[in-house]
Amino acid sequence: MSKACMVFPSYWARKKEEGWIPGDAVYDHPIPLDEEGTLLRALKSLQVLDFKDFEVVVIAVPTSDAIADAVEEKVSGIIREAKKEVDIPIHLFGASHLREIHEELEREGRGEFKGLVQLRGYSNVRNLCVFVPHLLGKTVAILIDDDEVFEDSRFMDKALEYVGGAIDGDTVYAIAGYYLQPDGGYLVKKVHEPWMDYWDQMERMNEAFEKFIGRPPRLKVTPFVFGGNMVIHRELFMKIPFDPLVPRGEDIDYLINARMFGYKFYLDNTLSIKHLPPPKTHPVWRRLREDVFRFLFEREKIRHQKEREGMIKVQPEDFDPYPGAFLKDDLEKKVERASAVLSEMYKKQGDPEGAEESLKTVSLMREAMEEGGDPFDDFIQLQRKWEQLMAHIAEPNIRSKFQDILSRILV
Repeated sequence: MSKACMVFPSYWARKKEEGWIPGDAVYDHPIPLDEEGTLLRALKSLQVLDFKDFEVVVIAVPTSDAIADAVEEKVSGIIREAKKEVDIPIHLFGASHLREIHEELEREGRGEFKGLVQLRGYSNVRNLCVFVPHLLGKTVAILIDDDEVFEDSRFMDKALEYVGGAIDGDTVYAIAGYYLQPDGGYLVKKVHEPWMDYWDQMERMNEAFEKFIGRPPRLKVTPFVFGGNMVIHRELFMKIPFDPLVPRGEDIDYLINARMFGYKFYLDNTLSIKHLPPPKTHPVWRRLREDVFRFLFEREKIRHQKEREGMIKVQPEDFDPYPGAFLKDDLEKKVERASAVLSEMYKKQGDPEGAEESLKTVSLMREAMEEGGDPFDDFIQLQRKWEQLMAHIAEPNIRSKFQDILSRILV
């Protein structure tokens, strides 16, 4: 039996004419049901790979329960089409399949675990991306996004080459690949705008990419990871979950969580995949606000660390230059200055709503800081329950029950 499972989350929205309805989940660019999207392109590109001894699971993610069945039907059709050209097993996992899992947990008297396996929100979806491989008895989960294409025929050979092995006496349980931009390079390229003088995210990202992707050795401990190019060993995913409380940026948050438990991500500067995302539709002020809250959340998690057996205390500097530059004491000043300049930009463009929302980000940040909370303790509680769930699934008699379910529902 193959030891690896590659998992693609695929996000789908209501038909274009219906648009977004209050209560629907918010993702960067879910595909309207009446459009084709990028999934078929991604799956067809699997055929370029030399090594094909693995299985693929597509997680069909609806923005609303109301369209869950239609999303499964849509994704199922795309998988059937891909199978005409790709000689790798491709399975579907969607909302109806998750219901089967929940029902089985209830039958076992373990209904308290249902909240850990959900199909809404980036982190919950990522948790399914390791939960399903675990159910299948796989050793390695490879997380890929459906807006990417494989160009390197040796991608899988590289992905599996070091995971589970040792580097400098440390066992490698997590590998980070990286994205190639549409132009073939790995640096982020955006038109520079004045507010970016204070919110230097692009510069710090490119600084990190130059340092960790652009220089030898091939594998090195990394402060960042790309959610659509992650290789995670069972030793790690059985213990560490993605944190559903982080609003976005769940990939780097996962790296931080893993580091707290002594697990390092190693960036492989030969493990690349072409990233071809649809255009972003959200306004700049919203994207900035989402980044502000993810960094604020991660900074507070680091600040609230406590001495615990089996854990190490990390510092923002451990993640320099990115995301470390946004986890330090000057985060508020960065937000205030960038938001003020962005607001003025919107005013000059005749967009009073954008100007107001830009400044509102600052007040919302201050409110969140006053509310307090302890993201570290919250995560520790989540981690304990996750570890219990994954250990429960690993029991041979329990796993066989779930595999019986999967044999019926994976197509």
